[in-house]
Amino acid sequence: MTLTQQHTPTTRRPSLVLLGHAFVVWALCAATMMIGMAVASEDTALVVHAIAAPIFAGAGSWNYFRRFGYATPLQAAVSFVAFVIVVDFFLVALIIERSMEMFASLLGTWIPFFLIFSSAYLTGRTMEGRHGHETERH
Repeated sequence: MTLTQQHTPTTRRPSLVLLGHAFVVWALCAATMMIGMAVASEDTALVVHAIAAPIFAGAGSWNYFRRFGYATPLQAAVSFVAFVIVVDFFLVALIIERSMEMFASLLGTWIPFFLIFSSAYLTGRTMEGRHGHETERH
């Protein structure tokens, strides 16, 4: 790929589509935590978030592979969880909370990160089996 090709809208679209899906997963998780913390205890909010995170990731992955599928299931899962980790670190921990305390919680971060990755990957593998890489996706 030449330098000119790397900067065309056509070559950027697959990355933006994948990151857009990852953003939606993160936003749904963030909304779950914000609403949960407003209406319930922190422990309850964390449990609900840990349950909801893989559901959101599975739905995001399902939509991504059903409509686009530019990446492999592993690439998509890594992208989803990497996006969530980066935004949680730079926006939530450093700017909003001004604390790294959230990363000390298994239930608050590490379990949801693992579940987001697993759900996105397994959903992608399931969709891959149904559609294969040879089928055209719209």
